[in-house]
Amino acid sequence: MKVKIVFLFLLIGFACRSPKTITTPPAQEPVTQQPPPETKAAPKLVLGAEQLDILLSKLQRSRVALVVNQTSIVGKTHLADTLKSLGVNLVKIFGPEHGFRGAAADGEYVKDAADSKTGLRVVSLYGKNYKPTPEQLSDVDIVVFDIQDVGTRFYTYISTMHYMMEACAEQKKKMIILDRPNPNAYIDGPINLYPLKSLVAMHAIPITHGLTVGELAKMINGEGWLANHIQCEIEIIPLKNWKHTDDYSLPVRPSPNLPNDQAIRLYPSICLFEGTVISVGRGTQIPFQILGNPELKGMPFQFTPVSIPGMSTTPPLENKLCYGLDLRNAPIVKRIDLSYVIKLYKAYPDKEKFFVPYFDTLAGTTVLKQQIKDGLTEDQIRETWKPGLEEYKKKREKYLLYP
Repeated sequence: MKVKIVFLFLLIGFACRSPKTITTPPAQEPVTQQPPPETKAAPKLVLGAEQLDILLSKLQRSRVALVVNQTSIVGKTHLADTLKSLGVNLVKIFGPEHGFRGAAADGEYVKDAADSKTGLRVVSLYGKNYKPTPEQLSDVDIVVFDIQDVGTRFYTYISTMHYMMEACAEQKKKMIILDRPNPNAYIDGPINLYPLKSLVAMHAIPITHGLTVGELAKMINGEGWLANHIQCEIEIIPLKNWKHTDDYSLPVRPSPNLPNDQAIRLYPSICLFEGTVISVGRGTQIPFQILGNPELKGMPFQFTPVSIPGMSTTPPLENKLCYGLDLRNAPIVKRIDLSYVIKLYKAYPDKEKFFVPYFDTLAGTTVLKQQIKDGLTEDQIRETWKPGLEEYKKKREKYLLYP
């Protein structure tokens, strides 16, 4: 009986105890995947030559000459072919260094010719004359300039533009410039102290001038750099959606020895070696990306320049094994990089023979060579450029077409 009573009390106790509470988490709202915020595509770069509606309206009922080369492309078609197919009255083509089709080697004399594709007469401005004669412009009303530059003072296409502007001004011809981007659009280097003394030293500007050809044409006019301070009637069809800080990869090599972006970016610094005993790789498939000389035997990279038709037929140090530097993967800095010329000058055993007179022409001054000889650091040399560059930048502001 007692057992039954105890059991009964146990049942009552369990029945009176509060049940254990189990909390079930509320059902969560389903997560809605939000679409990523729309990113607007950058506006497409439009070249001057691609604005054919504007250009064609300016060429009606005119006899037209072109200053063009292999870079004068609209899409995949050459500007000359495009304009001819649209009925423009093309009367002749003026070709710069390397020729109309870009097939002539560096420094090669280019003769007048007839272009087999267009049937047009091609007048060379890198042969018997750099500046068009009155006779060569006598049957022309308008000259159209469309050549890709690389933004350096010693690249001869801007000298060709200068001489064409001068000839047009003298013969009362209009010039239309179709602008293209500058792939080295920064400002650096010593100011040229000897303008008009050489085709590679035409203007009182630094090595990298930070201008497009259209902006430079405005400066040439505005600063009175043409003969007798005459003014050329120019009209520029500007780029759309481009600024000086934009990178630009060239779709066509601008000259035979600038085969890719690396060479183009290194060119402002490496070209100074053309005024030394150091090979810049002319006579190889990677020019302006390697440096060397037979006397630099302690350096790891080797190459041998050879004659390459259409690129370099008699390269410096031809058929000689050179030792030096491979810059194909070197980082690019947006300045004139003097580290290479200082390093190789120190490494070259016969320092009295390192520089040749052409170095001063490329540098635009005798000072740079002496600074390197005196052992100044790159920073010390660059400090001496500052006053000239500041003055130039103020002058440049007046002629800018782009931010």
